[in-house]
Amino acid sequence: MSIRTDGTVVQRFGRRLAATVERWMPSPFLFAILLSYAVFVAGVVLQGEGPTVMVGHWYDGFWALLTFGMQMVLVLVTGYAIAYHPRVQDLIGRLAGTTSSGAGAVVLVGVVAMIASWIQWGMGLIVGAVLAREVGRQAYRRGIQVHYPLLCIAGYMGLGLTWHWGLAGSAPLLVNTPGNVFIEQGVLDSLVPISETVFSSYSLTLTVLAIGYASLVLYLLAPDPEHAEGIDEYLDEAELAESDEEGGPDIETPADAIDQSRLVGGLLAFAGVAISVWTFAQQGLNALNLNVVNFGFMFVGLLLFTRPRAYQERFYDAITATGGIVLQFPFYAGIIGMMNGSGLTETLANALVNVATPTTFPVVAWVTAGIINLFVPSGGGEWTVVGPTVVAAAQDLGVSVGKATVAYAVGDAHTNLFQPFWALPLLGITGMRARDVFGYGMAMLLLLVLFLAVALTFVPY
Repeated sequence: MSIRTDGTVVQRFGRRLAATVERWMPSPFLFAILLSYAVFVAGVVLQGEGPTVMVGHWYDGFWALLTFGMQMVLVLVTGYAIAYHPRVQDLIGRLAGTTSSGAGAVVLVGVVAMIASWIQWGMGLIVGAVLAREVGRQAYRRGIQVHYPLLCIAGYMGLGLTWHWGLAGSAPLLVNTPGNVFIEQGVLDSLVPISETVFSSYSLTLTVLAIGYASLVLYLLAPDPEHAEGIDEYLDEAELAESDEEGGPDIETPADAIDQSRLVGGLLAFAGVAISVWTFAQQGLNALNLNVVNFGFMFVGLLLFTRPRAYQERFYDAITATGGIVLQFPFYAGIIGMMNGSGLTETLANALVNVATPTTFPVVAWVTAGIINLFVPSGGGEWTVVGPTVVAAAQDLGVSVGKATVAYAVGDAHTNLFQPFWALPLLGITGMRARDVFGYGMAMLLLLVLFLAVALTFVPY
């Protein structure tokens, strides 16, 4: 494959990485399998574990994250259902029609995805994917040249940047969840409130700066119109013409009428939303934890649809779209089992945090999370394993646990731009392969490194 040598330095950098990744990147499931072998070998060679012992760690870990895995799937499917509500789809269509240039389209998709993912990462992932597809379609119809692979990565930027220190971020919510592993192990004496993580000035400042900087990088990466590969290069005419419009409910029997009753669904939805509101009224924003987030979004979605069957159908669509995640989650849990059982995780975490100072600790926590996330792309799953070491080191150095948690969350999100696991629903919606888009994901990852290192160090807590 020939690589064009014209364009700006940033554009050429993006094209070269895209060409390399397209040639060499394995499928997401094969990625998980290869990582399993790599961790197995590392446990035998570096930790001195026997092969049969490592297989035992793998098996024991395989089912260790079933509860957390279900929580993560619910975050995704409840967000998916809301993103596919007709009013949300109409808003997405209107947003898609506001773009007038390829670079502007990429920035629009990126900003919307990052903001939506801060609110709820499942919704942000799906909204980003749907918006990327719709912008690509409308650009094709209007004759605007938009580079579709970069557009898709823009739709993934919420998972690659803002989600983990947002309202549904696993690490901040876990340390605020009663009975969490940190309290059970005696690492923490009490919960860490959301006011010290998600709503700290440190986290909010990082969010604003990160969205602004990432938008600039996306703009600079966008190829010139004559070099852009539009959506028509990847999807056929039937896919370009498909519509998400639906007809009204089909009511033929009394049972159908009940199943489509807005009263039946609306009353239950109202009760669920009312409980969520009451919880926050009593406890404030510090009530946020994974269960509260899932409960709230479950019933907000039902309140939007009101008809039980319509909501159920969107849930079924979401489960289909998340099938790859359900398949691969146990494999990554097995990797956690091998890393944790063999001591690899503790060895890596200790090696990194032992060189930290109070000033450099946020960067060290970021790097630690980024490395481990490549092998275990489960923010909460890896935090339960590595978090106690990170938190204990932060306390020893006099660094706020809230600041350490946010820095770790940034690193976990950052390397999602190389790890394709959470991109599976986006790939299905946009009709792309991981190798088609993750060259630009790697470009974004690398171009964010200096910014994140400086921001984590110098933004005041």
